[in-house]
Amino acid sequence: MFGFRFIKFQPNEYVLKYRSGKIVKEGAGISFNYFAPVTSIVVVPVGSVDVPFIFEEVTSDFQTVTVQGQINYRIVDQKKITELLNYTLDMKGKGYASDDPQKLPQRVINIVRVLTKKTLEELLLEDAIKSSEALAQGILNDIKGNAEINRVGIEILGISILAILPNKETSRALEAQAREQILKKADEAIYERRNASIEQERRVKENEFNTEIAIENKKKQVRETQIEAERAVQHKQNQLKEEQMQFETALEEKRKALIELTVENSKAEADEKAYELSVAMKALEGINPDVIQSLASIGMQPNKLIAIAFQELAGKAGQIGQLNISPDLLHELMKESK
Repeated sequence: MFGFRFIKFQPNEYVLKYRSGKIVKEGAGISFNYFAPVTSIVVVPVGSVDVPFIFEEVTSDFQTVTVQGQINYRIVDQKKITELLNYTLDMKGKGYASDDPQKLPQRVINIVRVLTKKTLEELLLEDAIKSSEALAQGILNDIKGNAEINRVGIEILGISILAILPNKETSRALEAQAREQILKKADEAIYERRNASIEQERRVKENEFNTEIAIENKKKQVRETQIEAERAVQHKQNQLKEEQMQFETALEEKRKALIELTVENSKAEADEKAYELSVAMKALEGINPDVIQSLASIGMQPNKLIAIAFQELAGKAGQIGQLNISPDLLHELMKESK
C-alpha cells in the first residue's frame, strides 16, 4: 500500500538490497520490508545448478561426433557476478528484470564446448569414442583455471560426459569393422582350437607309438634274455654232457683197466694154482690112490665122509648081498642136507 511491501527469500537465495545505489542489507534467506519506488532487490541463486549440454565436434581424422554430458556449478561470489549480469528482481513480481540470469548456463556451456573442441581435435575417432572419462577430467582441470569462469565468480563442481557418439554412417562402419574383427577372432579361436585338437591328437598318437615301441623293445629285451638264458642252459647242458662223456670215458677206461688187471690176476692165480696142482701131482705120483683118498678125507665133514662111504659101497654093489640102513642114519643125513 502506497509502495510499501514485505518480501521473504529462500535459504539458497542470496539477496542484495539496494537503496539510492548503496547496499543497505544483504544475506541468504532474509526477509524485510521495503519501499518499492526507491529500492532495488538483487537475488542471486547460490544453490548448485545442473546444466545438460549436447553438441557436435570434429576429431583429428575429420569425423563428426556428438558429445553429450552435464556440468554442475554454483555461484560463490555474488557481488562479482552482479557486476557483470543483471540479477535485479522485477518489482511487478514477474521474475527478473532482464534475461541475463538465463544467459549464464549458456556461457558455461560455450566454455565447455571450446575446451572439448580443443581436446577432440587431437584425438582420432576411435580414441575419442573411448575418452569419455579422460575428456571430462581434462575439461574439469582446464575450466577451473579459466579466466572467464573466475571473472563471473562461479565454481565448477563437476562435469560428466555421458556419451561421445559418431554419426550413423560412421557408427555402422565401426560396427561392421568391429564385427569383422570379432568374427576374425572367432575364426582364429576356432582355428587355434582345431590346431590344439590336432596337436593333442598328434601327441596322443605319438605317445601310443612310443608306448608300442617301448613295448616292442621290452619284448625284444625279454626275447634276447630268454635266448641268452637258453644259450646259457644249452651251453651248461653241453658242458655237463661233455663232462659226463669224459667221466664215462674215464670210467670205461678205468673199468677196462680193472678188467685187464682182474684178468691178469685171474691168469696169475690160475697159473699159480696150476703150478701148485702140478707140483702136488708130481708129489703124489707113485702113491696108492686109496692112500690119497684117505689123506683127503682127513678133516672132512661127516656127511661128506658118509657120501664117500656110499660111493665105495656103490662101487662094490655086486659083492654086497643086502645092505641095511637105520632110520637114525637117514634122519641125520636129511637133517644135514637141510
